[in-house]
Amino acid sequence: MKKIKTILLFVLIMILTVNIFSANEPKGEAIYGGEVVVAVPQDPDYLDPHKAAASGTEEMMFNVFEGLLKPDPKGGVRPAVAESYEVSEDGLIYTFKIRDNVYFHNGEKVTLEDVKYSYERLMGVYGEVLSSEFEQYVESVKIIKPDKIEFKLKKINTEFLYNFTEAILPKSNDGKHNTNPIGTGPFKFVEYSPGQRVVLEKFDQYWDENLPYLDKVEFRIITDPQASLIAFKAGEIDMIPRLGTEYINLIGNNGYTISGEQNMVQIFGLNLQRKPFDDVRVRKAMSYAIDKDLLIQAVAGGYGTKLGSNMSPVMEKYFKEGLADKYSPDITKAKELLTQAGYPNGFETTITVPSNYKFHVDTAQVLVEMLKQIGINAKIEQVEWGVWLDRVYAGRDYYSTIIGFTGKLSPYDILKRYMSDYSRNFFNYNNPEYDQIMLNAVKETNIEKQIELYKEAQVILSEDLPAIFLMDPNFIVALQNDLAGYTFYPLYIQDMSVIHYVK
Repeated sequence: MKKIKTILLFVLIMILTVNIFSANEPKGEAIYGGEVVVAVPQDPDYLDPHKAAASGTEEMMFNVFEGLLKPDPKGGVRPAVAESYEVSEDGLIYTFKIRDNVYFHNGEKVTLEDVKYSYERLMGVYGEVLSSEFEQYVESVKIIKPDKIEFKLKKINTEFLYNFTEAILPKSNDGKHNTNPIGTGPFKFVEYSPGQRVVLEKFDQYWDENLPYLDKVEFRIITDPQASLIAFKAGEIDMIPRLGTEYINLIGNNGYTISGEQNMVQIFGLNLQRKPFDDVRVRKAMSYAIDKDLLIQAVAGGYGTKLGSNMSPVMEKYFKEGLADKYSPDITKAKELLTQAGYPNGFETTITVPSNYKFHVDTAQVLVEMLKQIGINAKIEQVEWGVWLDRVYAGRDYYSTIIGFTGKLSPYDILKRYMSDYSRNFFNYNNPEYDQIMLNAVKETNIEKQIELYKEAQVILSEDLPAIFLMDPNFIVALQNDLAGYTFYPLYIQDMSVIHYVK
């Protein structure tokens, strides 16, 4: 009981010190020109968009690269390099007509040979397979007219359209995509100084003549959120995406904040190949020990939605309701499950967290206290982002971790992370029933039946708990008073093309 009171006191302090302030976006005429500095907490993992895995990389490089299609703010896709597209009645042939006025940042006009090269590169035609989706589903890529290209699938995948947001790259730049990234987006890459900045400049030949507004964008890498706040208040930073709730009331008159749903799933990920997490009773016991409402108050100032599976309510029709309360806090039941699993006195473990994400570190600190109530003594191991990617994400060398899974446009792309043959399934989760439901869903042409299959998949995840699904935290953006146009997406991206100064 004393431990619970300690957590409650911590939460109370958080609530009293966080006074959510959100001013209105400034009104006025949009101005072309100017520079904006954006604070980000991490370096890109790759500049090559076909190899990048970190969401923080996509956050920045979304402005540099485009596919035949690109995401829209409502969660759909819209034409980009492609002017239009058609899908055959049997769902196996996708035909795209490309725009006539699209140029790469090196001045070369985009050709269908570049488009063909880009997607065949993803398929592994030129070496390493860079997209399991393209390798698994695409049978052939053919140029059928001077301005049209056709993709034939091996088998139906009703969600495959979303994959055409993958970047189109110039064939002439082969072998240099990671050192000299060239895309077709509204901004061109200028500089990357590790640990310091990524610099982009306006691309004057961008196919949409109305965009971008800004002349230059610098993503300044600042791992310490307090340092970001100090720089913002000093006018050295113009924008802080995902501002911590504890800092909102400190913005004052220096700027304004806006808040929106994020379509992110924060997870307490577990390595199912390591004891004791190979036992579902242990995983359920831990879930019963975690008070998600309390957690959201403590680390998100109440600005978040608790979850019971790997799907945010932002996904609306695909979201399975009723799972968030499946494991309502119950310390007695948690202890019973631990005893049944052979751990009556609990156990010791380690939570490995990327140190540059304060939100996840804070979450770990609260979870440590909650788990103590059932005898689990967890040690927090903070590691640099690159180490986390190498050791946890790629190497699967960990016991447990806390991370955020960013949103995708497709429910399949969100849930495939738990399929046994998915290369990035770092939980080592393997359930043939889950795999089959996912395979059935992706080829189901009846949308209502497909929705039900995705909901079944969420139920299985809530029962098997390869991870403990915590919350979808709202994200809060701080901007200087003369900036407007910020647009929320159900993805981890910053669309700098629409941000502008006002007068």
